[in-house]
Amino acid sequence: MMSMIYLDHHATTPTDPRVIEAMLPYFGTHFGNPSGKTHALGKQAYEATEIARAEVAALIGGTPREITFTSGATESVSLALKGLTAAYPDRPRRLVVAAFEHKAVLDTARSLARQGWELALVVPDPAGFIQPAAVRAALGDGALLVAVMAAQNEIGTVQPLAAIAEVAHAAGAFFFVDASQAAGKVALDLGALGADLAALTAHKLYGPKGVGALWIKHRRGEPEIQLVPQIEGGGQERGLRAGTLNVPGIVGFGAACRLAATLLPEEAARLATLRARLLASLRAGLGAVRVTGAADDQSPGPEPRLPGNLHVSFPGVEGFKLLQALDDVAVSSGSACSSQKLDGSHVLRALGLPDARIFSAVRFGLGRATTADEIDRAAARVVTEVGRLRK
Repeated sequence: MMSMIYLDHHATTPTDPRVIEAMLPYFGTHFGNPSGKTHALGKQAYEATEIARAEVAALIGGTPREITFTSGATESVSLALKGLTAAYPDRPRRLVVAAFEHKAVLDTARSLARQGWELALVVPDPAGFIQPAAVRAALGDGALLVAVMAAQNEIGTVQPLAAIAEVAHAAGAFFFVDASQAAGKVALDLGALGADLAALTAHKLYGPKGVGALWIKHRRGEPEIQLVPQIEGGGQERGLRAGTLNVPGIVGFGAACRLAATLLPEEAARLATLRARLLASLRAGLGAVRVTGAADDQSPGPEPRLPGNLHVSFPGVEGFKLLQALDDVAVSSGSACSSQKLDGSHVLRALGLPDARIFSAVRFGLGRATTADEIDRAAARVVTEVGRLRK
């Protein structure tokens, strides 16, 4: 495994050694429960979680009071969508959701639809963007919620959140953003962009698995956003999410966010350069390489998109067979949560791509440890295997 070239950073990232170092004391000597502040160990754990809360908030332009810790983005999505619908039963019973959202959002929305909520799916344009006009049309006579992810987890396109937020708010709807893929990779100020709630997870930005957060905007001078808790039984996290806090994970999440904020500008530029190098090498060796969302075969695709994302298709090759052949290069044929399904990516289907494109698609996810040498070796392996499979 140590010799594998890892280019699947959208699925998960390795925990940064500096993050692990920050977490280690909280597995042993600093083992206190942050709810037990009557003694030094409890106070120590409480203070550590509050420092992490501030670090997570700072990465997305928020404040500590706006952060509720969860087990990950999936739980954050559930708390946001189910919590809102339970808290506002008298609002318009419509949910407007981007058709290429992560399954955590889509499946939760469909569950609510089975309970009587109307679900309106917004189809992206061919370049991979949700257009505000399409959201406006889907809102109809009103909706409780609009949900559009900050950055698409397969094709990497960064969505026009501010314009979508304006449309949602004009219709009286809350605006929910799944920021899991974008946080730490592109600059985000969720409040300034008009979001009301946002889901985050640590393992997408070099933190540990099993910890995330829901950001809930503090609305100064207006009624606060109400949520009905989905996990009860302890009163933690201001009553929004019961359960003893995962202190080591939360400390790691905070450290990961602090590192990401520091490294972001330089790292984004470096990854964009490596992505261009990878695409150029693939095209030099294969010619027919199509970038998802690109205006033409020679285009790298529209910006903005995640700097480490390259989603391409290789005509005449089944992506699944290519992944099997690349036993020393870790890439993906779609989102990690659905990569075992052979019915085709729902994201690419939402774009209206034909089966020939869908089933020949591969997602490359470059990351913090990716080097130019790895890019060159990975490109050479892909060129070799695609050539072999085409024959």
